[in-house]
Amino acid sequence: MCKFLIACLLLPVAVSSALKEDKAYWATQTQIELDEALKLTRNENRAKNVILFVGDGMGPNTITAARIFKGNGNEQTKLTFDEFPHIGLLKTYCADKQVPDSASTATALFCGVKGNYHTAGVDANVPEGDCQASQNPEYWVPSIIQWAQDAGKDTGFVTTTRVTHATPSALYAHSPDRNWECEAKLPSSAQGCKDIARQLIENEPGKNIKVIMGGGRQCLVSNATGDASDPLDIWACQSKDGRNLIKAWQQDKQSRNFSSAYLKTNEDLWNVDVAKTDFVLGIFANGHLGYENEHIDRRPTGMPTLKNMTSVAIQLLKKNPKGFLLVVEGGLIDFAHHRGVAKHALYETVAMDDAIAAALNLTTQDSDTLIIVTSDHSHGLSMTGYPKRGADILGLAGTSKMDHTPYTTLSYTTGDNDSFKFSVTEEGTIVRDDPTKEAFSSFDYHQHTGILTDEVLHGGSDVAVYAKGPMAHLFHSVHEQTYVAHVIAYAAKIGPYSSASSFYSFSATAIVLFSFFVFYILC
Repeated sequence: MCKFLIACLLLPVAVSSALKEDKAYWATQTQIELDEALKLTRNENRAKNVILFVGDGMGPNTITAARIFKGNGNEQTKLTFDEFPHIGLLKTYCADKQVPDSASTATALFCGVKGNYHTAGVDANVPEGDCQASQNPEYWVPSIIQWAQDAGKDTGFVTTTRVTHATPSALYAHSPDRNWECEAKLPSSAQGCKDIARQLIENEPGKNIKVIMGGGRQCLVSNATGDASDPLDIWACQSKDGRNLIKAWQQDKQSRNFSSAYLKTNEDLWNVDVAKTDFVLGIFANGHLGYENEHIDRRPTGMPTLKNMTSVAIQLLKKNPKGFLLVVEGGLIDFAHHRGVAKHALYETVAMDDAIAAALNLTTQDSDTLIIVTSDHSHGLSMTGYPKRGADILGLAGTSKMDHTPYTTLSYTTGDNDSFKFSVTEEGTIVRDDPTKEAFSSFDYHQHTGILTDEVLHGGSDVAVYAKGPMAHLFHSVHEQTYVAHVIAYAAKIGPYSSASSFYSFSATAIVLFSFFVFYILC
């Protein structure tokens, strides 16, 4: 009897809940959104600080799926950067391909110039693998890091990949091949070319970057060793020339009378003396850092989160009264997509969102800090079918009317043997595997693919760019990816938009106008 009464009391609540999204509900919600839009005003302050977040491989479908994943099936959940007031789209093609890689797109984002596939920090005059062409300084393109340093700002980058990997390399290196991370990958034909790791430690602007955090010890230290918690990355370059570039980094800072700290673990990061440290090199893994869900215990000897690295980086850089520029890469979103494990990709996206929230709390966007969130390229992730509202984004979308086998909401266009889940019956019929016979909501589950390739390949769609702070309104349309570097430079008055450049531009314009005026009077 009691259970019946409780059910009766709860019935109106259930009915009300079912009816809450009626026309009145949506009218109210839309009016709230409209009112917020009408309050927007342009922030035309000068950006003392700039933080650029890059979700590697974070295409539109990844963002949508991560939003639902974060909300446990609630489609109305918002990621932190969903709340940013200004948004645009970026075209991601590179100089020679419709679908790009991360080095060429990083060059577009950071240097304002589109380069060829697999090249970093050089323009389209340098073909992939052409060492001789890459040695021509005329083909080098400076990055936002160089522009910021020239303006007296402190600079840094944080990544969950190797610090010599494709995306960060475009910040400081000029290389015809993103794979030349250490000397072991340079072919015999690359005489005179310097690997990416040495460019980071020995050349400008790399040697002047105040904060460097990520993985890649095996590219910096010759004959590095690994263990179960930090194995060597068999797919990446392993230095064998006898150099120890970490020691070289320490010696360089000492010779220039700077205080420095080399960090290897969580504990090192927690204990760094921000007030008394000028330079930080945090190398937390031989290869890439591990997925965040896999080192969630945060042991003192373990690897840090992207959020914690970002927070410490901002605290170190904001000491400079002239401001700073920081680039933060959520690199394992791409890493997970390439392997066809969508849950890892979504978790890494939410982890980057946590880092964005931390950055917002440590800075003041209304007055002096421009924060931009974007991606270098999209991926082959598909979100399809007709799953019910509130469904697990990693769950089933329905059953095919053609082969009568269930399928998941998320799948990939391309993928390797782990995702190409088809078998042939004795009668010769091709049958798609049933996902209900596997743990399809687990981290290790490989979503199905339709085309067998060596890995999940990049997507070529436009990616979104979100912005908040000074000059954020300049992101307002469909832009070339190169536009990002120029907005940063314009907002912060660095590089081509520094005060000197602006004065020169003004003077040149004035001279031309004055010449026309004199010509008009005389004629």
